[in-house]
Amino acid sequence: MRYGYARVSTTDQNPEAQRLALEAAGCQQVRVEQKSGTKLEGRTELATLLDFMRDGDTLVVTRIDRLARSIADLQTIVTTLRNKGVALQCTEQPVDTTTAAGKAFLDMLGVFAEFETNLRKERQLDGIAVAKANGVYTGRKRTVDRDAVRKLKSEGVSITEIAQRLNVSRQHVHRCLKDA
Repeated sequence: MRYGYARVSTTDQNPEAQRLALEAAGCQQVRVEQKSGTKLEGRTELATLLDFMRDGDTLVVTRIDRLARSIADLQTIVTTLRNKGVALQCTEQPVDTTTAAGKAFLDMLGVFAEFETNLRKERQLDGIAVAKANGVYTGRKRTVDRDAVRKLKSEGVSITEIAQRLNVSRQHVHRCLKDA
């Protein structure tokens, strides 16, 4: 059986084109999720496919970067698929793990996907540094009034109760108190 996996990173991206391409590639079932591809944690649709697929099945994606953005994660996924006897194919790239050339191309694409992610992070950090130097970037706006945290604590309210009242974590309350 052929299973499709489509992924977008943000809510303003639309996975519909991926879904249609996977259905056109003969996927009987397509799982779609909106999650970052930089880590495997929290990608429940992918985890479901990896658990469910059996020997002789094929996982189809439109591009390798839809599956993973790091070499380590890509290798983990490919090893899991290989151990289960599941092939991996891409609709837009010549990746087919049933062939030697397809396996080699898969590894090269994984390197480039990770490289692209690293470049994006570097550009983002450069932009933040310039914005900070120009006084434009001040960081994320605080969502919790630190004075309110300190006031509640001075009134004898417990850390747990403060966290519950202000809808934040206990760790965040500790940080607010430490910054005082």
